[in-house]
Amino acid sequence: MNRKKVIIIGAGPGGLTAGMILSQRSFDVTIFEKAKNVGGRNAPLYLGDYKFDTGPTFLMLKPILEEMFKEVELDVDKYLSFKKLDPMYRLRFVDRDIFVYSDRDKMKKEIVNHFPGNENGIDKFYEIEQKRFKRLFECLSIPYLSYLNVLRKRFLLAIPHFALGKSLFDILGNYFSEEELKLAFTFQAKYIGMSPWECPGAFAIIPFIEHNFSIYHPIGGLFKISEIMADVVKKFNGKIYTNTKVKQLLLDGKNVKGVILEKGEKVFADEVIINADFGYSMTNLVQEGVLKKYSKQNILNKKFSCSTFMLYLGVKKKYNIPHHSIYFAQDYRKNVENIFNNKIWTEDMSFYIQNASVTDPTVAPEGKSTIYILVPVPNKINCEINWEKEKQFFAEQVLNTVVKKTELKDLLSNIEVKKIITPDDWANEYHVFAGATFNLAHNLGQMLFFRPHNKFEELNNCYIVGGGTHPGSGLPTIYETGRITANLISKKYSIKYKQPTN
Repeated sequence: MNRKKVIIIGAGPGGLTAGMILSQRSFDVTIFEKAKNVGGRNAPLYLGDYKFDTGPTFLMLKPILEEMFKEVELDVDKYLSFKKLDPMYRLRFVDRDIFVYSDRDKMKKEIVNHFPGNENGIDKFYEIEQKRFKRLFECLSIPYLSYLNVLRKRFLLAIPHFALGKSLFDILGNYFSEEELKLAFTFQAKYIGMSPWECPGAFAIIPFIEHNFSIYHPIGGLFKISEIMADVVKKFNGKIYTNTKVKQLLLDGKNVKGVILEKGEKVFADEVIINADFGYSMTNLVQEGVLKKYSKQNILNKKFSCSTFMLYLGVKKKYNIPHHSIYFAQDYRKNVENIFNNKIWTEDMSFYIQNASVTDPTVAPEGKSTIYILVPVPNKINCEINWEKEKQFFAEQVLNTVVKKTELKDLLSNIEVKKIITPDDWANEYHVFAGATFNLAHNLGQMLFFRPHNKFEELNNCYIVGGGTHPGSGLPTIYETGRITANLISKKYSIKYKQPTN
């Protein structure tokens, strides 16, 4: 049998998932990754003896990861050790700390302690959001290549659960009356780079996923998932070339014939999967003038997520703060408005801290800590901030705010190593379009059929995986993009696989 050749551009989670499945199904898979490590935004970041996740730090909806390994007849729990986090995270407001549990009884007690009278809302939240999750998640496991897909039974049954015309914040108002409690169930809009007041109500499934399935930490870091996936690709005779940048798609009219590497080498394939950032790919991997729907100008007219200002600190002290902590600005809504609409930086910032060392002894030397700080900031589109000029000043502002608002009072004197990533760095070093770290926004006009298709609509023999295609950003859905694409290619060549049911 003549094995069909598949090239995957980028060894991020979506590309690795597709690579695992296709190589196990006897396709000849080759992955080209520009960086020295696999993982994309899920790659490791090393500072001396300290290990960090570059991007995602929450593992949500672990059963989806388990499914991806079952697709290739493997058990992910035999490759990685997972730690369930409960409490999942701490939320710090101006006047109180709230610990968020996946254990419903513990969560109800926390609500009674801080927001008496709202405790019955958690039962209503579970009851209604479980139904929404069931209907909507069924819609996320299939491709949307034509309008006919929205006429399928599963989609028609899901329509009432899309909460059309309502925001995520509106939906949580059905369960809770207190502003801070609603924020505790809506800040998750930041996971897809959106405002809770603009994020579609359908995304109430995100806090439900957290509370129903909990959050996990793989010992060693989330990047270990990508490394294991790469090992599986190789196990089934797939090839991965790191430090190998793809310059352009190799085109014959609208037909993709392979790729052109940075040094000019042409590599041919029957199918090409793009796992590079969507906006970057459309504006760099295809010659200008070829694309119409996704021309450079049309890409600029799309809505994109926010960006992030990152600090990775290797610290010579073990800190006993929670694994995950989110700190809200004093005026959170104004902070969100400044990020998404005003495109400015203000001292009244929200930020997230991961202290993985409290759970995982492998990420830092004994007695020391890795402190990961993320501050949501504007993306680069219509933003006048000069990040290169101001990044040291902003870093000082962030660190001073952390010292002021957290238990890390002696942090500054204990920093051994430090790395900063700005929106400019995301754009220039990591090839993230406009520095929008969560990719295209997830407004209704950029979801399902209206999001770039898994089988790319403007070029033949070309597919897209990652956060810029259906079903969207976030590790579980990015894994799903890989499976959807692998199934589309398998179907084209009559390779049998288990299909989703209607």
